[in-house]
Amino acid sequence: MSDWQPTANVDALRLRAAFNRLVREFFHARGVLEVETPVLSLAGNTEPNIASFSLEFSGRTDGAARTRWLRTSPEFALKRLLAAGIGDCYELGRVFRDGEAGGRHNPEFTMLEWYRAGWDHLRLLDETVALVRAALALVGRKASLQVTTFRDLYRDRLGLDPLLDDVAILRNALGDVAIDPDGLTRDDWLDLLMTHRLQPTFDRDVLLAVHDWPASQAALARIRQPAPAEAGDPPVAERFELYLGALELANGYHELVDAAEQRARFVRDSEVRAARGLPAVPLDAALVAALDHGLPACAGVALGVDRLLMALLGTDRIADVLAFDFGRA
Repeated sequence: MSDWQPTANVDALRLRAAFNRLVREFFHARGVLEVETPVLSLAGNTEPNIASFSLEFSGRTDGAARTRWLRTSPEFALKRLLAAGIGDCYELGRVFRDGEAGGRHNPEFTMLEWYRAGWDHLRLLDETVALVRAALALVGRKASLQVTTFRDLYRDRLGLDPLLDDVAILRNALGDVAIDPDGLTRDDWLDLLMTHRLQPTFDRDVLLAVHDWPASQAALARIRQPAPAEAGDPPVAERFELYLGALELANGYHELVDAAEQRARFVRDSEVRAARGLPAVPLDAALVAALDHGLPACAGVALGVDRLLMALLGTDRIADVLAFDFGRA
């Protein structure tokens, strides 16, 4: 094999090490416990837009399934720890997603995920911004902060209402972006507008926080019904995303704690997967049981470490921040 050399240079590797140290100091100072959870699980991720790796275990299982799934996030295990009473916690580690390889994606990458008991998504947003600003300081950079709702972002920059306007208006707003519309849902069009029309315009020196997403994009977030004064408005998900320039860095939620609702969302995900002809993925019964036992009110966020390092170095190639990318692994 000729390509034995690292894909990242030594300065990038040192920056990664400095960031890892920063994370541990940041959370130690705030009393947030570092934990390690399994990389292999009995359950996969039912999210239709995420593909999980699986493997077959050849040893003794005592009747348990031999198929195990590489985690796409440590979220489910961290929530089980929260339900067991561990309190505020975080994990910094590798996660895996099938089919994601290219300029900005690698099938294995580093995720930082943490949870704060008793917090909502907006309080957690403030802490996420503080961590990212501390990371920017490692390379002598600063960034201003802009906070907006999902609805206002689309209204102000595209002149449309993402919660109420029909699909035809969303499609027309893509302009000359050529997309095959077959099978696309309303949420797909909103995502395309974000990635093709909005993100490319984001200022590289601005941290943009977008909160209160459509309820249909709730994932594991709580849903908030409109206030009486906003009668007629649709409910929204108590979720935020944080961008630095065009790069999405973090995705946070005011976490869902209702076991029955979580089970129902898993089932809906599985139905969508079946309709798309995607492989079935076992539901995480342990997470549902933990929620049934009682997950404390909390907020959680996942931050893409490689994406942040890319932003710090001003590169759009994930290979530049990995010791060895997928092609040289």
